[in-house]
Amino acid sequence: MMTERLYYEDSHMAEFDAKVISCEKSGENYEVVLDRTAFFPEGGGQSADTGFLEDIRIVDVQEKNGSIFHKAEGYIEPGSEVKGRIDWKQRFTRMQQHTGEHILSGLIHKRFGYDNVGFHLSDEICTLDLNGPMTKEEVREIENAANEAVFACIPVEVLYPSKDELASLEYRSKIEIEGQVRIVRIPGYDVCACCAPHVDNTGEIGLIKLISVQNYKGGVRLTVVCGRRALADYQAKEDSVKAIMFSLSSKEELIADAVEKLKEETNAWKMKLIEARREMLAGKVTGIEEGKACVCLFESGLEGSEPRELMNLVLDRNVKVCGVFAGTDDVGYRYVIGSRTEDVRPLGKELNQAFEGRGGGKPEMVQGSLKGAASEIKEYFMKVQ
Repeated sequence: MMTERLYYEDSHMAEFDAKVISCEKSGENYEVVLDRTAFFPEGGGQSADTGFLEDIRIVDVQEKNGSIFHKAEGYIEPGSEVKGRIDWKQRFTRMQQHTGEHILSGLIHKRFGYDNVGFHLSDEICTLDLNGPMTKEEVREIENAANEAVFACIPVEVLYPSKDELASLEYRSKIEIEGQVRIVRIPGYDVCACCAPHVDNTGEIGLIKLISVQNYKGGVRLTVVCGRRALADYQAKEDSVKAIMFSLSSKEELIADAVEKLKEETNAWKMKLIEARREMLAGKVTGIEEGKACVCLFESGLEGSEPRELMNLVLDRNVKVCGVFAGTDDVGYRYVIGSRTEDVRPLGKELNQAFEGRGGGKPEMVQGSLKGAASEIKEYFMKVQ
């Protein structure tokens, strides 16, 4: 049977009475059909409502052939009268996001001609995918215009136009719709085919905030928070700003300057550290005899490209072959072996075979990792040479 959809009669209906038509086992749960429901089934980019029928939890709601199936965690006797309660806080915040999305999409379509080609509404984020580019300045202008719609408390209208009326009506829709088309209209901002419940007026949205913009498939993806989510986002960022204020002993309005100063100081110290480590590496080769045939060094504190830099400093002293091993006996060693006159690939291959190593490279330099005791690796390295 066709289920009466109470959420279309009143999108703010949080409780209702209904009769159970059927209850069938479905996996670990039951699929319950009612004669009427305020539970919205998944559709139009909006997730299904959750809540309770009496004291039995409803975890999902889906539509099939005109009937609405409530996925229940327990059995409910067919023919019984039940009281339904939707999770109102969840429903309301979703309506805030969805109506906010309509306003944004309508404004963008009107100004730029772009279509909303992707819409995702979860309980964490809401994203809009648009098939055209926007600058940061344009995004801010659209955000301001959208909030003017919120401040104006414009009634959100739901229309069911006839085929003739629909033919002359300009509205947004990503797909061809068969049968009766449900139109959600926000006068002056948007007209769109949509099956989801919305707020009664734009003032209920509270606030529309665009929190990120990224290039996406030739257009942009906007991440949006509205209403309660916008408030939560603001509060989280306020906490972060106050924490930074405390750490930097700075006033809120001067945080950006304080962070920039800290960045400059950090970069200056990084350059000093780089220079100090270069001097440290240079100091490690001062005692190495010029023109030696082979040098093998083990260092535990080398980072990044420093093993290669140390190797090159050694080779600068006309050393024939140099191997630098960074690490410890417990965790293993990263190695780099180089020469300006010899092919070091055979040496690297033999070391890998002897010490469970892996790696490779070019004739003048090989890199890799291996396991073993430093004394044994050094003895083998010098013997092979």
